[in-house]
Amino acid sequence: MKPIVQISLDLTTIEEALETAEMAIRAGVDWLEAGTPLILAEGLHGVRALRDRFPDTPIVADLKTMDGGYLEAEMMAGAGATHVVVMAQAHEETIKCVVKAGKDCGVGVMGDNLGYTTMVDGARRLEDLGCDYIVHHIGYDERRGIAARGERMPSPLDDLREVVQAVKVPVQAVGGLTIEQAIRCPEYGAPLVVLGAPLTIDADAFKTATGDLESSLRMICEKVHAYGKDIHE
Repeated sequence: MKPIVQISLDLTTIEEALETAEMAIRAGVDWLEAGTPLILAEGLHGVRALRDRFPDTPIVADLKTMDGGYLEAEMMAGAGATHVVVMAQAHEETIKCVVKAGKDCGVGVMGDNLGYTTMVDGARRLEDLGCDYIVHHIGYDERRGIAARGERMPSPLDDLREVVQAVKVPVQAVGGLTIEQAIRCPEYGAPLVVLGAPLTIDADAFKTATGDLESSLRMICEKVHAYGKDIHE
């Protein structure tokens, strides 16, 4: 697939999510993500609001599903999500339920390897159980805790090549990337470039980042879209 830019709307109000999404779409972002904070704060209403405002844009619902897989995926699909997220740590039956709901409801299933014993094994497990995409993810708490101890903060780029080589489905890398690192993800074979904290969202306040964010987003989108090569084809 050709490189795609996705913005993670890790915000806590529909109003701010819509405002940030409008700016992102103007800048050239391809996919919108209803981030976990937005889903916790606004639930299905947040996804419906994004769908109403952006009727033709793919919307990822970052549920981080661990149980109740079919119902959660079905509800988000009904609200307008085109993609849902299930965790590699979930029981095998839960992942299978989300995958079945994805097929029944016509939504893509993204499997997240956050916290799995090894990131590569987590990615393989998710693909083997039917996920359409892999989210290779270094978590918010993990990054901040390690940094607070003065140790090197892990990056999803550390294992990204190995994860990409281990699976046949498209991969995205998530978790504390710099602008330069995010832009380079397609070089690693990961075509889904995700922009979230700290690039577009204040990682402490869960508010839209300050500064000329639209110009930064436009520059990132132009560079990613100019990569010019299909990945996993």
